[in-house]
Amino acid sequence: MFRVGLTGGIGSGKSAAAECFRKLGIHVVDADWAARVVVQPGKPALEQIAQHFGAGVLLENGELDRAKLRVLVFDDPVERAWLETLLHPLIREEILAALEQSSGPYAILESPLLIESGQYQLVDRICVVDLPEQLQLERACARDENHKAQIRKIMAAQLKRQARLEKADDVLDNSAGLPELRAQVETLHQQYLQLVESARHSRLQH
Repeated sequence: MFRVGLTGGIGSGKSAAAECFRKLGIHVVDADWAARVVVQPGKPALEQIAQHFGAGVLLENGELDRAKLRVLVFDDPVERAWLETLLHPLIREEILAALEQSSGPYAILESPLLIESGQYQLVDRICVVDLPEQLQLERACARDENHKAQIRKIMAAQLKRQARLEKADDVLDNSAGLPELRAQVETLHQQYLQLVESARHSRLQH
């Protein structure tokens, strides 16, 4: 199965691009979904998180208070590293299982931390959704109703724009909005179908 990793910074429009691929019939595995699955009530990871950070990171219904945990780890690189060491291997397992269940010509792994977490090793190609950082900041603030300081903190914790672009095989420019993004996705979709077909021919010849 040919796999494409789809990534971009907060507010870049990564989820919108993923939805465009879904509408073309492509199976999309969301790394954020996998991250939620591994910390569901009853899962060992949630128990370890509660023991480490205290019961204050749990909601009344026993679920993880993701907003509270995010504040704790964003302000402390040591705690963030502890959490990533615990969760990244578990998330990777969930992603792999979901990718292996994919049908269709190829699959998409949508992940905000595709490069930072090493998840890019699970894919054949990296597609970055990109836009200028000021526009990224404005859209993220408008969408999440967050303060600019909080969004800047999240952006600082993510890979820098230039470093992300350097890793990209393909780039979707989302500065012009959804209709233009949709058109770019459709073009890229055709290119991916051609790559899949070329790989299939190559295998048959060998």
